Amino acid sequence: MRWKINLIALTVAMALVVSNQVEAQKSADTSDIDYQIMVQRATQTAIWAMPAVALVDFKKATISELDGTINDVVYLTKPFESRHGFITANDVTAYAWGNISTAKGPVVLEVPAASEKVSYFGSIVNAWQQPLEDIGPPPGADKGKGGKYLLLPPGFKVDVPEGYIVLQSDTTELGFAFRPRLYKGATDADAAKYAHTIKIYYLSEAANPPATKYLDATPTYYNSLPVYDYTFFEDINDVIQNNPIRPQDKAMVALLKVIGIEKGKPFKPNEEQKRAMNEGLKLAFTYMSSLFTTPGKSMIPLWKGKSEWQVWKFSEGQPEAGFPYETDESILIDERAGIYFFVTYLPKYLGGGTFYLTGIRDSSGSLFNGKDTYKLNVPKHVPAKDFWSVIVYSMKTKGFVQNAKRVGLSSRNTDTMKKNDDDSYDVFFAPEAPIGHEANWIPTGEDFFLLFRLYGPESKDFFKTWSLGDVELVK
Repeated sequence: MRWKINLIALTVAMALVVSNQVEAQKSADTSDIDYQIMVQRATQTAIWAMPAVALVDFKKATISELDGTINDVVYLTKPFESRHGFITANDVTAYAWGNISTAKGPVVLEVPAASEKVSYFGSIVNAWQQPLEDIGPPPGADKGKGGKYLLLPPGFKVDVPEGYIVLQSDTTELGFAFRPRLYKGATDADAAKYAHTIKIYYLSEAANPPATKYLDATPTYYNSLPVYDYTFFEDINDVIQNNPIRPQDKAMVALLKVIGIEKGKPFKPNEEQKRAMNEGLKLAFTYMSSLFTTPGKSMIPLWKGKSEWQVWKFSEGQPEAGFPYETDESILIDERAGIYFFVTYLPKYLGGGTFYLTGIRDSSGSLFNGKDTYKLNVPKHVPAKDFWSVIVYSMKTKGFVQNAKRVGLSSRNTDTMKKNDDDSYDVFFAPEAPIGHEANWIPTGEDFFLLFRLYGPESKDFFKTWSLGDVELVK
């Protein structure tokens, strides 16, 4: 009888413990639910806003590093170096770029005609990096003859005078980035001089345009890389405050209030909101990193089953539509984030100027790391009419490895590089230069990936008859 009573007592006690645990869990869940919602919304917000944040950071760098502002032209007198922060930029061309605002009315962006020495190719994009138009020689809208691109604010109606290439934007802020093509022995100095022929002014000033301000970013530490901390959300707030809320973004914008972002109101999050934003951003960064490194997500093999080199995976119909990363049914949020996590300024019309091969793994399929030594054999013939280039990028920032002696090598460096007997070149990637191969070495020191660029591909399908060997681990 006693054991029955003890069993009943034990059963009652266990039931009380379980009941107390359930009540405690309910209480904990209730008190924690608001914070967890903040974390979730911060995560999704970061993924959704990735391309817009990258464009805002160009503007912030222009203001902080150059004492410039919107509607200024930023340019280089020589290519970027390791101290500059720019998502997957190259180190062989002297760019020109800038941010534009139509808040005070339509803006004219004058693009110079191609000269005997220099021409531009590049794109004008809205605040979400959706391409509005490409410029320069074909497929650029001005066909290389130069042109006055008239950028209209959202919903703006105007009787446009003749002689303008009209671009209607659904955002107030826009951006542009132009890369120079050099001919007949032209130099980076020629490209810098050419940048001073870009003009930006309001349509209302067209009869007597004021002088455009030109800012040389070459000697500075110009850093436009997104930073994955609380400032990421400051950038998102910048987008919300300085642009109209587009119909396709209304549902997402409605969810931002819980983390302190609301149209027309100052962004003053409390400490709990900041903590939730940082926690959510870590998850977003990890997710976008997985899109970058997981085969078939953001990239696909160029030579299937034969090579680790990959090319960007564009969602079906996007190249033909000009990369809006939208369909009639939805915004392609994950696909868009997966691309803009490591690139900027997709063109409206794909192909022609450059071809990119992305390398993140060695021949065994292992991700590159900053401790080991790797070797890439670049064959004698690379099907690039202009030149080839290979550059090391930080896996963390998607920019150059900071403070490196050099960030890349190209066929323009072969006069100082060591050549093999078959006229090929071995390029080494390692934290320290391999003895005897110093001129063929690109420093690493942290986890990295590669972009191998072909400038002026010989044909659209050159890869059907030519291939690049895998990067080998040197033991």
